[in-house]
Amino acid sequence: MDPNNRGSEEYGHDTEGDETRQGRGVPAPAPAPVRARVVEIVSGDLLLTVNPVDGSEIEPCPPGREPAAPRPRTAEERAETARAAAPPVPAGPAAPELPLLERQDQRDQLTGILSRGRTARLTGPAGSGRTALLDAVAADCADLAPDGVVRLSGHHRTPAELLHELFTAVRYAPEQRPDRETLLELLGDIGAVVVVDDLEFGGAALDELLAAAPECAFLLAAGPDTPAPSADAHIEELHLAGLGRGAALKLLESAAGRTLTDDEANWAGDLWFESEGLPLRFVQAGALLRQRDRLRVTPAEFDAFGALEEAFGPTDPDAAAAVAAAAFDGIDDPDVELRDIPLPSLGEGAAPAALLASRLSRSAQDTLRFAVALGGELPHQAHLPALVGDTHADAALGELVACGLLSPVGPRYRLATGVLTQLLAHGYEHGAADRAHTVAQHYAWWAAHPSVTPDRAAAESDAVLAALTALLSGTGGTASTGGNAKADGSGAPDEADHRATAVLLARAAAPAFAAGLHWGAWERALRAGQESARLAGDVAEEAYFHHELGVLAVCAGNLERARAELEASIGLRGVLADKRGTVAGRRALALVADLSGDHGAPAALRAEEPVSPPRGTPALRGPATRPALTGTAGAAAVTAPLPGGPAKTTAPAPIPAFPDFADEGPTLITRPDGAQGDRRTGLKGGILGGARRNLVAVGAGALLVAVLGTVVTLGATSGNGETPATDRVTSDSTASEDGGDDEIDGEEPPADDEGETGEPTTSGSPTPSGSGTASPSGSTSPGTSGSASPSSSGSSAPTTPPGVTTAPPTRPSTTVRPPRPTTTSPRPTTSAPTDPPTTTDPPTTTEPPTTPPATGETTTLGATSASETPAASDTPA
Repeated sequence: MDPNNRGSEEYGHDTEGDETRQGRGVPAPAPAPVRARVVEIVSGDLLLTVNPVDGSEIEPCPPGREPAAPRPRTAEERAETARAAAPPVPAGPAAPELPLLERQDQRDQLTGILSRGRTARLTGPAGSGRTALLDAVAADCADLAPDGVVRLSGHHRTPAELLHELFTAVRYAPEQRPDRETLLELLGDIGAVVVVDDLEFGGAALDELLAAAPECAFLLAAGPDTPAPSADAHIEELHLAGLGRGAALKLLESAAGRTLTDDEANWAGDLWFESEGLPLRFVQAGALLRQRDRLRVTPAEFDAFGALEEAFGPTDPDAAAAVAAAAFDGIDDPDVELRDIPLPSLGEGAAPAALLASRLSRSAQDTLRFAVALGGELPHQAHLPALVGDTHADAALGELVACGLLSPVGPRYRLATGVLTQLLAHGYEHGAADRAHTVAQHYAWWAAHPSVTPDRAAAESDAVLAALTALLSGTGGTASTGGNAKADGSGAPDEADHRATAVLLARAAAPAFAAGLHWGAWERALRAGQESARLAGDVAEEAYFHHELGVLAVCAGNLERARAELEASIGLRGVLADKRGTVAGRRALALVADLSGDHGAPAALRAEEPVSPPRGTPALRGPATRPALTGTAGAAAVTAPLPGGPAKTTAPAPIPAFPDFADEGPTLITRPDGAQGDRRTGLKGGILGGARRNLVAVGAGALLVAVLGTVVTLGATSGNGETPATDRVTSDSTASEDGGDDEIDGEEPPADDEGETGEPTTSGSPTPSGSGTASPSGSTSPGTSGSASPSSSGSSAPTTPPGVTTAPPTRPSTTVRPPRPTTTSPRPTTSAPTDPPTTTDPPTTTEPPTTPPATGETTTLGATSASETPAASDTPA
């Protein structure tokens, strides 16, 4: 079934003849796959791609994609726009034409105010005829302004939405939604008479609306409970009261289509006193009189059992009313028999909704029940046959309008004031949850259909949002509201189905609202869908709605909200391992970082990545990094701590209560990047900061390589042939034999080794370490630097020739290395004069100049201190 045009295909027989005429039994070709409705919209300097399948994408508008400048609409285009903004003409019986009584003075006064370019505000209670008066004034002001008259509805509208609707009605700019600065600039050139009905705001918001279009004259209509304008606003106020008694009786006669009897006139007088002369009450009272006239007319005697009605259908209500009116006017008809039907009571006349509904057709009654389930909103008449289940249910709209049970609100209808309360008191809410579910299922299919234009979907936004609200709030889900939930919890499956349907409806309607430039409804649908997905436990859909809310916040310029929503979406999609969605979210988050100028830190920090201070500056105390915030949808970007005060004790810093604000904490070596006057923003600051960090890292690495190379080189070259060693030394060797204070701590050589081999074992001083420190065997006495164990020759240690450098005797060593075993045969120590070893560790010390030995015995720095006989005859075999 085509959701726009109902034809023969709704019966399922439109393609039967094609296969029959082929005569070969070949099945019809498969229909082409339905393509998703992808729309590109330019919003300011951004390009928004609305994709119903994978989610919307936002990026800077590339060169060559800039839209054409908006142009003024022609008179024909303005007329077409006005027809689209007006409520549709209802099908079925036409409502009687009603005059505008006792409103000529207010009409002339409002026309004069608007002709002078001023703003007027009309107030009055609901049902006082504000909309009828606005229609008359708009007709009088059709030629006052160059851009004509623009009709807007303030029902559930914000000032920003009204400004965008005004721009769309006057300027032709397809697939464009200008940002606020551009919008204000474009609205400054518009000169029109703007008529806003059902205004819901005042004060500063109203001042914002009026200041945005200084060349426009506004006519505002609001209820008595609407906030008043600000004190300095140049607005002229007019109050609309009820009708007088004579005007009320005349209006009742026009609504009834005949003159009133004396009893009816007296009843109307009581009604006038009770209703304070509100015109709506007399329109409904006229409908009661018309229904009473039809009930008083009875068919002829041969049709007493309804044979004519069964054969030819129900009697025409208009014809019956005309016959009754003729009978009351004194025209005698022998075939007409009038029954005695009493007049409604005064209470029924003051609250006539239930009585009027009881005398309507079954389709009209079902339509009222659907309106009650949606909180007073009524779907378009094209949807009524599918919802009610009657192909002629669209005619029910005409019945309801003629009875005064519906009021026009923008391009649609809703229940008139007080009707919803009256119907709820008579049980019309029974089964409201099931009806709301039916409406949601229908709209979910309809909104996702490719043939439905975004403008048509936007026109149905109030009914769609009402269905979402009903499902989300569980309207009708208890026994008191006639739902299916039971006390034992058996209604839980129905509740789960309702939430799943709400997610499906929001998923289908939100992209249509976005493409239709009705972004207020887009935001409300996204928030309702996100809450429904959360309650239903659908993580994937919840991530989608968070992503869409983030994209919408980027278009609106709310970057903090955009960052929070996108980070929540990325987190949820990371749990689901949704790579494509995560990439799309990170791309949008990078755009947020670019727009906000936040280049010092990455746009999104994963939980496993450490957070470094600005430019890699190390902190003197406290933790160097702060863990990234995770698990919250509204976490802001992590910033480095700023220096806030004097240095304190080195106690561990507590976890901050507000992670986004700096504590008085670690003093930094260099000036941080947090000063407002020195802040570097933009791409240049990011590149320079990154280059400095890279240079510091490269320099530190080069220094580390140099130090390690020096250490390895010294360790590899020590102990090569220049250091005397014995033939064989074990790791069990110890120091001198006299056990002096300067001997090296160690174990004594085993006695049996010396007796068995007769080889001299030396305790020699450790060879110079890689760090360049002196040997610990040095002492003040030149001859006690270490002695060898008793050798076979029994000679003392040989003396070192003069000319050998000596280390300062008072500088103890700081490094002790165990003795190194050697396998070379012992030979006399004859060291040539050498330079002192070079040290690599800071600080470096200057060795004293070379001095001749005083007693002929010196110790060589870095040489083995053991003394043994140069005899080599005891070499082991």
